[in-house]
Amino acid sequence: MSSMDVVQTERASEIARRVEDFVRTVVIPYERDPRCGSHGPSEELVRELRGKARAAGVLTPHILDGGDHLTQLETATVLKRSGLSPLGPVAINTAAPDEGNMYLIGKIGTAVQKERFLAPLVAGNARSAFFMTEPASDGGAGSDPSMLQTTARCDGEHWVIEGTKAFITGAEGASVGIVMARSNTGEDGDDKVRATMFLVDLPHPAIHLERILDTIDSSMPGGHAVVRINGLRVPDSQVLGEAHEGFKYAQIRLSPARLSHCMRWHGATTRAHEIATQYACTRRAFGKLLIDHEGVGFMLAENLIDLQQAELMIDWCAAVLDGGSLGTSESSMAKVAVADALFRVADRCVQVMGGTGVSRDTVVEQVFREIRAFRIYDGPTEVHKWSIAKKIKRDTLSALDGG
Repeated sequence: MSSMDVVQTERASEIARRVEDFVRTVVIPYERDPRCGSHGPSEELVRELRGKARAAGVLTPHILDGGDHLTQLETATVLKRSGLSPLGPVAINTAAPDEGNMYLIGKIGTAVQKERFLAPLVAGNARSAFFMTEPASDGGAGSDPSMLQTTARCDGEHWVIEGTKAFITGAEGASVGIVMARSNTGEDGDDKVRATMFLVDLPHPAIHLERILDTIDSSMPGGHAVVRINGLRVPDSQVLGEAHEGFKYAQIRLSPARLSHCMRWHGATTRAHEIATQYACTRRAFGKLLIDHEGVGFMLAENLIDLQQAELMIDWCAAVLDGGSLGTSESSMAKVAVADALFRVADRCVQVMGGTGVSRDTVVEQVFREIRAFRIYDGPTEVHKWSIAKKIKRDTLSALDGG
């Protein structure tokens, strides 16, 4: 446990201890399994790992018996340990997008929806996908959700959904989908873009996987897909929350989901740092250990500084969310600070290890690729900075007007 864990609850510390032991002893040996491909671990491997996690009592550890969720601070303690291997979150069911989707359905789903869509996810018997991002070539929504092109038209007691989605993580092999679509037609004089979320069973004949993209990362089952939705009919009973409130619900999901990414990847870079440190303390060059060369030793020292600062940002933002705030700006700040800090850590680990660092002899090379993608996923650094700058302007002008 790290120094920050002294402020955690006894239950979180005990869960985190068991998760770390499971990841280090059971999951890490699977990192060289041939079933880990360029589009993530295979469904067979996911089932095998989750079976072992279930037997060890660490499956979906952030959701307790009875459905209660650990606090965000407690979740941070657990998810950092799950991330010690890129396969860890998949194995114990804390991976994206499932973790964020479980959180959202648990917050706003009806009792019937929870039984049908949430229970299989919590049990680790199903995976899910969140259909929001759209192809840039179609002028669709990416970092700007107001550009949403996928439409949902009301037809009696059903909705008919049409559109194309892109970078949909885990769509291949998923059983549960949350589809975000523009749901106002403008016919009533309301031209503002409003969105609705829909729960759907997957696979579905109206949802066509056009292709799986080849991306820099490779830790998420099913990879990232381009999906075409043709005439998907969804009953009113599968609207998640209220119609036309999708953007509001997205905020409920996005802040904790951004922070969960920070937690998991903090664990991954911690592991990369451990490997680089062991390398530097055993590899000799120019008459002494690498760590005794100031250039190498200083990089490892800077890693510890960045890891500690990132941990502080994660726990600060978690406390804000636990206080009842949506934490929109705080999660943006945490995402920027943590993603950039962890990338520096991963980059230094590769540099310290030289040729070994760019090879696949260790997991360090994969961690570097995953962290590079993280600087874009869940909002690029620049978009979050722009959002924070807008808030600075808004707050400053409001204060000046009040003065």
